[in-house]
Amino acid sequence: MCGIIAFADKTILNKKPVINNMMDMIKHRGPNSSGEYINDNVALGFRRLSIIDLKGGSQPILNEDGTVAIIFNGEIYNFQSIRKDLVAAGHVFKTHTDTEVLLHGYEEYGMEELLKKIRGMFAFLIWDDNKKEMFGARDFFGIKPMYYYHDGDTFIVGSEIKAFLKHPKFKKQLNKEALKPYLTFQYSALDETFFKGVYRVPEGHYFTLKDNKLTIKKYWDMDFKANHLSFDETVAAIDKSVSESVEAHRISDVEVGSLLSSGVDSSYITALLRPEHTFSIGFDNKKYHEGTAAKELSDKLGLDNTSDIVTEKEALDNFPLIQYHLDEPDSNPSCVPLYFLTRMAHKDVTVILSGEGADELFAGYANYGFHTRSHAIRVFADGLRKLPRGVKYRIAHGLKKMPNFHGRLHLYESTAPAEEFFIGEALVFHEGQADKILQPEYRQSKSVRDIVTESYKKVRHYDDEVKKMQYLDIHQFMPKDILLKADKLSMANSMELRVPFLDKEVAKVAAGIPTKYLINSHNSKYALREAANRHLPEEWASREKLGFPVPVKQWLEDEPFYKEVRKTFEQDWVKEFFDQDAILDILDKTYRKEADDRRKVWTIYTFLVWYKVYFIDNEIPHYIADSNKDKIEA
Repeated sequence: MCGIIAFADKTILNKKPVINNMMDMIKHRGPNSSGEYINDNVALGFRRLSIIDLKGGSQPILNEDGTVAIIFNGEIYNFQSIRKDLVAAGHVFKTHTDTEVLLHGYEEYGMEELLKKIRGMFAFLIWDDNKKEMFGARDFFGIKPMYYYHDGDTFIVGSEIKAFLKHPKFKKQLNKEALKPYLTFQYSALDETFFKGVYRVPEGHYFTLKDNKLTIKKYWDMDFKANHLSFDETVAAIDKSVSESVEAHRISDVEVGSLLSSGVDSSYITALLRPEHTFSIGFDNKKYHEGTAAKELSDKLGLDNTSDIVTEKEALDNFPLIQYHLDEPDSNPSCVPLYFLTRMAHKDVTVILSGEGADELFAGYANYGFHTRSHAIRVFADGLRKLPRGVKYRIAHGLKKMPNFHGRLHLYESTAPAEEFFIGEALVFHEGQADKILQPEYRQSKSVRDIVTESYKKVRHYDDEVKKMQYLDIHQFMPKDILLKADKLSMANSMELRVPFLDKEVAKVAAGIPTKYLINSHNSKYALREAANRHLPEEWASREKLGFPVPVKQWLEDEPFYKEVRKTFEQDWVKEFFDQDAILDILDKTYRKEADDRRKVWTIYTFLVWYKVYFIDNEIPHYIADSNKDKIEA
């Protein structure tokens, strides 16, 4: 696990100090060593966190004659079998790393064929000096980040945007069009980031840079197509694929642990992995402590569990540091516990397994149509889902006009076209609400509908509305929020976080599961829960999903926290973006408990904290410990 950064620019003659300064900005991703490859055309920089082939895995790695170089961030889990084929084909290896397998694999198969063969999480860059071409690829789901900036003769690409700031040709500007969609989605929702001219290489894509011309091409996508397996066969297939994935994800020359919450996803992974160390986090507010349930499960499985709490003061003081590491504002409250969880785990292990991706692949979110505890309503909704599309849509439109009643939302989302109501798992401000608090020049952006339509167009032939929603989240919420924070906040603490559910072999199984086995009158993510129950204590997998609960409401109703947030909202520079009176009113009503707009306040506050870090303070925040923490009983 590492950090990679590169640039192509013939006009910069002395590239070494530039690439070294850029590498220093991502030292947290690879504190063990660094390396670079430099010629007249390009500079490649690498920071290493040693996981596999501890002695021989330094990068960049070059081919036999030194004409092709690679830098790589990630893990290839089937590299040993591919290596055997490459050795048989005559390639000579200098290391035992998966990185060198990618290098020779590129030479032997080319980019497209190589990407079809590999299994893993990755972002890698290859410079082919024979062709004077740069290639780069990002993994299937976007587990590992890759950004690029292309302006004139300058092309920059790498793991984190903060490294771009040290390039002399990079023009740091705020992308004004990013703010309005962010207020709706809680994360940076456009392809262009909050930094003008900086884009993500999309998940499942690779690029080619030749003669300063950039070409980006898709090589993989999720394709849901229901199979004809029975329910029992489906559960068996899930368990087999997840078990094999966990086995592949445990490959490491350093110790592997797991993150453990009260939910089924991390519990399933932990039960299969059986690591020496598991880790959990909670808050000084007792209602929000995942550690209690995690400790119970660890004890039942005979595993060690380390847990800690995050204090209100710790969260507030270190929030700028968290937003700095994310590169872009992300108001998902779970960013806070995740940062402290990986910071704690770093004391014992270097690699951790986690449960991200299960909700998207196996339909675990309530917004896919699971909004009631009434079994009768669930059974009725299951029947409605089986009706012809036109009949379902007419029922949905009728339900939409009705006065609210218990079960109405569940029934509506079980019958309505996904495009009509679902914009992704996160929703904070509706567009009209955003317009009311934004200054006029920040109201211009792509509409929410335009953003999600790009994904819906690709699945318009689907008859299954749940599959449409899953596809949208796989290409919006998951790579731009869930996986982004998982990568950035683990790497902030020099940790490698692996996600066994997001394996292409697991995805093959998930893509074929009929929705009736996932969301039904029994539960959401039903078939996955049944697979997990094979390894967990009785009924553990049926526990209600909590999803990293964070006491934002309690914080904002606590006077010291509220005053700190209000002090930020009152700054003069805030008027550039927001109607200051309007956002102060939202904050004050939340503090006085006249309204519960915690998510709106938190989303505004997150952006302002991020903006201050990157555009006002222009310095790296430092970790601040809570000196009173030892007095608080965990």
